[in-house]
Amino acid sequence: MKLPYAEPYRIKMIEEIRQSSREERETWLKEANFNLFNLKSSQVYIDLLTDSGTGAMSDSQWGAMMTGDESYAGSRSFQALFDTVNKITGFPYLLPTHQGRAAENVLFSVLVKDGDVIPGNSHFDTTKGHIEFRKAHAVDCTIDEAFDIENDHPFKGNIDLEKLEAVYKKYPKEQIPFCLITITCNTSGGQPVSLENIKAVKSLSDRYGIPIYFDSARYAENAYFIKTREAGQADRTIKEICAEIFSYGEGMTMSSKKDGLVNIGGFIALRNEEVFQKASNFTIIYEGFITYGGLAGRDMNALAVGLDEATEFDYLHSRISQVEYLGNKLIEYGIPVQKPIGGHAVFVDALKFLPNVPRSEYPAQTLGLELYKEAGIRGVEIGTLLADRDPETRENRYPKLELLRLAIPRRTYTNNHMDYIAAGLKNVFDRREDISKGYNITWEPPILRHFTVKLEEAK
Repeated sequence: MKLPYAEPYRIKMIEEIRQSSREERETWLKEANFNLFNLKSSQVYIDLLTDSGTGAMSDSQWGAMMTGDESYAGSRSFQALFDTVNKITGFPYLLPTHQGRAAENVLFSVLVKDGDVIPGNSHFDTTKGHIEFRKAHAVDCTIDEAFDIENDHPFKGNIDLEKLEAVYKKYPKEQIPFCLITITCNTSGGQPVSLENIKAVKSLSDRYGIPIYFDSARYAENAYFIKTREAGQADRTIKEICAEIFSYGEGMTMSSKKDGLVNIGGFIALRNEEVFQKASNFTIIYEGFITYGGLAGRDMNALAVGLDEATEFDYLHSRISQVEYLGNKLIEYGIPVQKPIGGHAVFVDALKFLPNVPRSEYPAQTLGLELYKEAGIRGVEIGTLLADRDPETRENRYPKLELLRLAIPRRTYTNNHMDYIAAGLKNVFDRREDISKGYNITWEPPILRHFTVKLEEAK
């Protein structure tokens, strides 16, 4: 008999979670202005809002926390982090930050100016926010296959070379500070970018003199998909693939709360000394001294260990297999999801799930609220609310995909939890024809509205 798969870890600590009644959840949603971000964690049974900083650290990471060097400058913990980052990425310069969007803020303060254009695959929300805050423009060059949820293209995060070259031809080189490759591409459904595509983007960009930077929050998961899906890569280690990926770039930003396996942290890694020196000044202004950047020494120690653990195949296989397990359950129930299943989350197509809810009433947000009312599960909208308004016309931007993301924290939930999630969503799916009204905005901030927006039920 073939032995079944088992997780490559044991559980040694638990955290209690409490199930609530539907009546309680409906009351809490009204108090939260129908914004899932406003719910208290104690009001959530299974929390799939994000995989950022919500995972469980290993015993090795907790042990490293106890030996953190809290020196203000030049600590041993910084050196440990630098050595690990340098080993994995090959970049010779490192600036820690307190999280990924802080890394974007520092780097973009150096590279992005008014009127610039930054092409890439689908930019993440904070990335686009930092670009547009500087009155620059993010241009999505993702392949068209990414927007067909039934298409099984193995690398839906790929950049369309024709779209990218059209940008390079339209704008002068001085107006394009870099091309940004997001690995994996969250906004298109947690989809990976192939090594072949990265090399092709590098070759094309070199012809136009445009450097490559990576948004690397889930780079290890991307490397796993390269190893398991791309021809000629099966016999390579995850670390070998990562090293090659980053060899094609000038730098990276990292939200370490994802593939760093920590609860807080980020960094910038760079190849160019001049960019490093300029970014160092902004790090000191916004984050802290350049060898801690808003992190305690203990956090840098834990991150050094986490980066190493996250680039091992057994861990990645366990993590991504659980996400796939949930995705296959939903497919079995006939629920429309982005295929193939991505690395960190399952993305549900809200337009197909709730065809009777008008686009202007935010179907993905409506689906997220219905799932919470049904089962106490908190997901997050990746749709029109997140797409925000056009900074010039102030009209809603309607993305090609309207998705509910169910992001799975790392090493946190069991497959019994996945079964519960699938059953809760199926219950909503079974009554989908009865859901015909969504929500209207009563208040929103000028940018990144989905975090703090206030809503009311549509009449």
